[in-house]
Amino acid sequence: MAPRTTARTRPRWAAARVLRDRDAALYLAAVVVSGFGTSALWLASGVWVKDLTGSDGLAALCALALWAPALFGPALGATADRVRRRPLLIAASLLPACLLPTLFAVGSPETLWPLFAVLLVYGAAGVVHDAAESALAAVTVEPGLLGDFNGLRTTANEGMKLVAPPAGAALYAAWGGPAVALLDAATFVLAAALYAALRVREAPPPRPAASGRRRTAEGARLLWGHPRMRPLVLAGGATMLCAGVNGAAVYAVVDALGHAPTYAGALYAAQGAGSVLVGLVAGPALRRLGGRRFAAAGIALLAVAVTARAAPYDAVALLSGAAVGAGLPAVLIAALTAVQHETPGPLLGRVSATANSLLFVPNVLGLAAGAALVDRIPPHLLLPALGLVLLATATAVVGRAAAGGATKPAGCPPGSPDRPLDQPGHPPGSPGRPTERPGPAMPGSPGSPDDAALP
Repeated sequence: MAPRTTARTRPRWAAARVLRDRDAALYLAAVVVSGFGTSALWLASGVWVKDLTGSDGLAALCALALWAPALFGPALGATADRVRRRPLLIAASLLPACLLPTLFAVGSPETLWPLFAVLLVYGAAGVVHDAAESALAAVTVEPGLLGDFNGLRTTANEGMKLVAPPAGAALYAAWGGPAVALLDAATFVLAAALYAALRVREAPPPRPAASGRRRTAEGARLLWGHPRMRPLVLAGGATMLCAGVNGAAVYAVVDALGHAPTYAGALYAAQGAGSVLVGLVAGPALRRLGGRRFAAAGIALLAVAVTARAAPYDAVALLSGAAVGAGLPAVLIAALTAVQHETPGPLLGRVSATANSLLFVPNVLGLAAGAALVDRIPPHLLLPALGLVLLATATAVVGRAAAGGATKPAGCPPGSPDRPLDQPGHPPGSPGRPTERPGPAMPGSPGSPDDAALP
């Protein structure tokens, strides 16, 4: 029998072990490639609409169109439990790649509707893609390394904000929005090729016995009744509600600083730098603090950062953007890792998508509310109010973590995410967790978010 890896020895080399695994590395490469195009288009679409219409509210509706499909997340995510997940990832990448070139037709306020239509489909494909990716990673990556994998995924995705927004802004300034759309389409094609290179062995899922509505409800019931997943997902939803309002205010903040709309790219890059940092430390932080305390620390940092953005100074805005990037992903990483640990494999697509809906539907509502409020309430009043709500959320999460400390299972190391690292919710061989991994094991083993809060 291979020697047991302890919680004491695991953290030091955990990230390196994730990167040495071929499939995990291909996952992360696909995230980098598609994340570059997505980050460039995210910025360019808002600037494009702002330039054509002069409206901050319409520019914010670009983000609303992207996140609106999260309203149907449980139903869309059920697709990931009905078909093999690798082909689904490829299809979910190729669909937006085929649609993005149609944005060459957008050139005036009267022709904006194709942009919003494409963004809606883009968002729906993203919901399916995220559910399939989360489910496949959970049975490919060693359970004790899922926090590290999710942190590195955040680092890869958010790291693109360091280079993609300036590149997208430069490309937009030189050749316009259609050129950025074409770049994004090319990155999706390359990401599809990377997913095709994954060495996974997936058996066709069994034919479902229940109706689609009952299968979707089954995932929702499991998530809602689970004492570890539910508090993190609810805290994440409250955080993302505030993040949506914060994201809708980005162009108002830029206006208050006296810059052109393209200055949002600099704030976006600062946010990416913060997210890169938190992604690198997420795995060790989850093991040391536990999921709820890690999430609470991130929400508290986000509260301070959002409040500070009300100050009309470039240096403060850039530092606040970095702090937003560092604070917001914490609760998302903690919630996603809990879902992957605690959910039976055949339900992972539905439960992941349901969790994403509970996280991101409030973001859609926040974006809609922000689009309505940003032209009526100045940033120096709106942003501090958001900070107070976020601080209250962090306090509630800390209170739940303290209350749950007395009931932590025996054998949990200090600061573990409510259970021993080597004892995930469904260990190999237990009901609901596949006994055969669909890809090669991790070495030594017995897988945009925060885009919602544009800087």
